[in-house]
Amino acid sequence: MSTENPSSVDEIRSNTELPARRTEIELVTDDHLTLVGELAEPLDRPARGTVVTLHPLPTAHGFMDSHVLKKAAARLPALADIAVLRFNFRSVTSPRGTSEGVFGDGVSEGFDLRAAVSDVVDRGLPTPWLVGWSFGTEVVLKHALEHVEAGRVAGIVLLSPPLRRTSDAELAAWASVSVPVVALVPEHDDFLQPDEAARRFAIAPNVQVVPVEGAKHLWVGERYVRIVLDAIADLVVPGSAPLPTHVPV
Repeated sequence: MSTENPSSVDEIRSNTELPARRTEIELVTDDHLTLVGELAEPLDRPARGTVVTLHPLPTAHGFMDSHVLKKAAARLPALADIAVLRFNFRSVTSPRGTSEGVFGDGVSEGFDLRAAVSDVVDRGLPTPWLVGWSFGTEVVLKHALEHVEAGRVAGIVLLSPPLRRTSDAELAAWASVSVPVVALVPEHDDFLQPDEAARRFAIAPNVQVVPVEGAKHLWVGERYVRIVLDAIADLVVPGSAPLPTHVPV
């Protein structure tokens, strides 16, 4: 998008929320809990892709509004025609509300993932990509294989995977999946840096480990948010990246 006339465009900044159709949703799990969330869709056209986000560790203040995921919902529907579903894992509170239940340390959260995928399928949205961040990647690696094998997931993005709750056996189970699995690993991650990530993921060689120079676990800074969102957008809707950095006013 041209930025030659600064009076006609605004830069997309940290708090920019672009137009979208935003719907407050509730997900009901197989163990009878109600989770709160939001679905953001393109405002006036069908979605060309869908993302289901799984947020960082609840006991370390992770929630559906963790900044990369909130910015994905604020930008991707308008910039790439991607629907973004965010929700709070069981027990988690955000301005949207509180999801029922207690923290399951990545085990019972498999029910939460299943409820989110089912919601997307029931709505007739494009087959979703799962985007897990930190703890969210552990939930994906533990529980998403059943949805991949059932054809209900189009691909996986792992942001800052710590691999602290994921066993080698669970990783090895991903060795033969047919969908893309891409791990974006910050150079300066607090838990798992690129060299160690390559070693751990070697038992599932179809997982693409992508080092991100200069980044840290929390992806702080607009530069790194844009790297993440460009990567997600281009995987979900090929050709949609790089995303515009300015929008008309």
